[in-house]
Amino acid sequence: MRKGSESGAPSAATPGNLVESNPDSNSSNGAPAKDKDPLSSSGDLENIQLKPSRETSRKTLCGYLNKLGIKGPIKTWKSRWFFYDATKCHLLYYRTAQDINPLGSIDLSSASFDCKVENGEGVFEIRTPSRVFTLKAISKQAMVYWLQQLQMRRWEFCNAQSRFPVGRSQLVNEPLAGRTSVADNEDFLPPVKTPTEAVGLKAASLPAPQTSTALQNISLKHPWTEIQNTVYSICGSKQLWGNNGNIFNFSEFQEHPENLDEEQEAEVEAACAVKEGNPEDGRIESRLNWVRKAKWMSSGFPGLPEEPSRERSPMDKVSVLQQQILTLTEEVKSQKELVKLLHKALEAAQQEKRVSSMYLTAAEDKDRLELVRHKVRQIADLTSRLEALEQEKKELEQTLALRDSHIQELKEHVQLLMEKNHAKQEVIMALTEQMAKELSDPLQEANTIAAETLYKQQEEIEHLKDDIDAYKTQNQFLNSEIHQVTRLWTRVAENEKSLLMKCACLQARNCQMESKYLTVLRKLQEAVPDLPSTHAELVRNLIQQALQWDVKEEAEESFNLNPVSEYDEYGFMTVPDYEVEDWKLLAKIQALEIKSNNLRSQEVVEKPLRDRWKSVVELNASAELKSLIRSGVPAEHRQRVWRWIVGRSGAHRPHHYQRLLRQSKATEHPACRQIELDLPRTLTNNKHFASPTSQLIPRLRRVLLAFSWHNPAIGYCQGLNRLAAVALLVLEDEETAFWCLVHIVENLMPADYYSDTLITSQVDQRVFKDLLSEKLPRLTAHFEQYQIDVSLITFNWFLVAFVDSLVSDILLRVWDAFLYEGTKVIFRYALAIFKYNEEEILRIHDSVEIYQYLRFFTRMITDGRKLMNIAFNDLNPFPMKVLRNRRSVHREELEAELRELEQIKAAYVKERAEQRPQDMKEVVSEEEEEI
Repeated sequence: MRKGSESGAPSAATPGNLVESNPDSNSSNGAPAKDKDPLSSSGDLENIQLKPSRETSRKTLCGYLNKLGIKGPIKTWKSRWFFYDATKCHLLYYRTAQDINPLGSIDLSSASFDCKVENGEGVFEIRTPSRVFTLKAISKQAMVYWLQQLQMRRWEFCNAQSRFPVGRSQLVNEPLAGRTSVADNEDFLPPVKTPTEAVGLKAASLPAPQTSTALQNISLKHPWTEIQNTVYSICGSKQLWGNNGNIFNFSEFQEHPENLDEEQEAEVEAACAVKEGNPEDGRIESRLNWVRKAKWMSSGFPGLPEEPSRERSPMDKVSVLQQQILTLTEEVKSQKELVKLLHKALEAAQQEKRVSSMYLTAAEDKDRLELVRHKVRQIADLTSRLEALEQEKKELEQTLALRDSHIQELKEHVQLLMEKNHAKQEVIMALTEQMAKELSDPLQEANTIAAETLYKQQEEIEHLKDDIDAYKTQNQFLNSEIHQVTRLWTRVAENEKSLLMKCACLQARNCQMESKYLTVLRKLQEAVPDLPSTHAELVRNLIQQALQWDVKEEAEESFNLNPVSEYDEYGFMTVPDYEVEDWKLLAKIQALEIKSNNLRSQEVVEKPLRDRWKSVVELNASAELKSLIRSGVPAEHRQRVWRWIVGRSGAHRPHHYQRLLRQSKATEHPACRQIELDLPRTLTNNKHFASPTSQLIPRLRRVLLAFSWHNPAIGYCQGLNRLAAVALLVLEDEETAFWCLVHIVENLMPADYYSDTLITSQVDQRVFKDLLSEKLPRLTAHFEQYQIDVSLITFNWFLVAFVDSLVSDILLRVWDAFLYEGTKVIFRYALAIFKYNEEEILRIHDSVEIYQYLRFFTRMITDGRKLMNIAFNDLNPFPMKVLRNRRSVHREELEAELRELEQIKAAYVKERAEQRPQDMKEVVSEEEEEI
């Protein structure tokens, strides 16, 4: 049996390898196992030597510490042998250095260290997520050494474990470039010299620290481990006695006194070689036996390895032997007490086993029943005995209470006598001092008082200096611990960020693949009539399965960085609910494309943009702010920016909105009926307006009624309900949404845009056709070839600023720029939409199909960044002066056409009026003829 066979750690009987391997050749870098153990390849203990290292070879961390027991019947300091396992970053602890199995371990990989001055000298704590271990070193130097070494081993282990595999994605690998850099050499606490008397193999060779009670150091929580360690210790002692039974055979020891330390240092590596290598090697076994004997003799005879035994006097030898006898006697006592406890437990177990055996070996149920009845009688007997004992206990408690009361009375009497005696002594002392003062010299008395005061002050100063040194050490260590933990946390945060970025890339790629899959299904759906029946049925099943896929459920089942919920933050449906099955498939494709674009732009575009917006403290009109607004305002800043834009328009008047509300309550507006008809049809794809009982419906009604009273020239026009609804969703405040509607109708849009004739809206359609022919001539020729009138599609875009045409994310970005710059943004984005889908439109060669495509093609735009670049970069130049000139020209033409139309209408009415009397005469004459 060899130590560590169950724990998986190096042997604790030998305090670990004195020399650790170079970090460049450890297991984390994939070095073969044979390079770690010099004995496993040579098989000869004499070849043990220090392994070369680029820096300095370090000894294995081990030594005796006192551990505070916090569980069990005995809560006191217990001496334990601690050993650091570098493979698992665990601190194992044994009862003695010669034990085979550890009593427990402390996981240092996620632990923190702390030392408090108020706990006492040498006391420090190891805090793990599950428990706090309180340990005590023999001195302050040993405590600091342990803390420094544990910090260093924890950092090395975490540094080795945090290696992140390099992937193929450049986006993921870039943040990992500096991850494996060597840690900086910031040492808050200067290195402490190794206390060899308390740490290392020499400490293992010394006797274990003695406790006040023999049983105190035994772990009652681990009886089986104690038995194994005791048996191993007894077997090891028998081997050391030799064949002749004499444990005082120094001949073998005296042959190699000068090489003892080297052999002790090599014992651990030799043990590893015997365990992992060839156990039949006789030379290694004999060498190990000699090392164990030397170590046992050194632990049993302090000072023996330092000088030959022949130089000792007989008296010294006798004293050493007496000390050894005392030590062994105490050990035997503790082992006897342990054996008694175990013997009682064994007797109880054997009795239970005999009863169970009798029950199992009974031939008939009658015998078993008799055994059960016997057991019941025993239980009843024990119960009666227990009741009798409890009754006796109560009587004894009553007797004890009476005696305690009597003792308390005696104590009070004694206390009274002691107080009287103390008072008399104080009187005697006072009189004595008074007499001494009268007899002593006043100057000498003053000198004595001054000397005593000075001595007390000096003593207090020394105590304060000690406290200052202790607090300095504590502060240095805590700074070092904070620095180490911060570095570990930074490394973990970098790993997490890299994993999140990699996951985002994979999710974006997955969304793209799913979108392509749905696109292929849509193409197959169009070709279903031409497919065989079996293939057509398969396509229908695949489409049905794709339509049943729920984005929300998919996001809940797995880890998702950017889950696509049913509604976005403003209440718009992420996947529109179309009735046509073909459109339902397009809605799924649209949702996947939006998710893919959001994932791909999250870290590259959106995060830098949010950082730029965070730096904008005060909003002022500038080219930089214009560029930021064109890029899109983040949701957390959009309300603030819109409020600022509406406020700078100057249309706001205090209490005006409340006055309009009172007027609308007092008098019904003529447009009230039309408003009530349009309310249920407002933003049906938004959950805040989808139901007549939604909270925003009454607020929207009040805003529209207030505007109809505010601007009687317009009153109410279909389309204003959508503009006001978007303003309510973003601004939330009812009055601010009203002034936003006023700003759009009266400041941004030209006059008569929402009048009865909608003349300016028609003018903008003609201007847009001119711009479309200039910017996109191929597309214009295609429309002319198939006689497509784009104003049938674009008229509503201009009237409601793309509401219900674009997806919510892109729509709000368009509105950001529209509120700041005006109607020029609508022209830019309208042209950009056709530019975005130009190639798709040019591939369609049927007028009906073109109109069908133009009905929903704005909903298929999912890349808002691409659309923005087309609108503000590819379509330049786009001067506002040209837009105004063309508006004036087309307005004159339209007004002339309207005047001509009015003249034709008037002539027609006049002609009809002249023809009406003649028609009436003919009707009368016909009636007379019938009569």
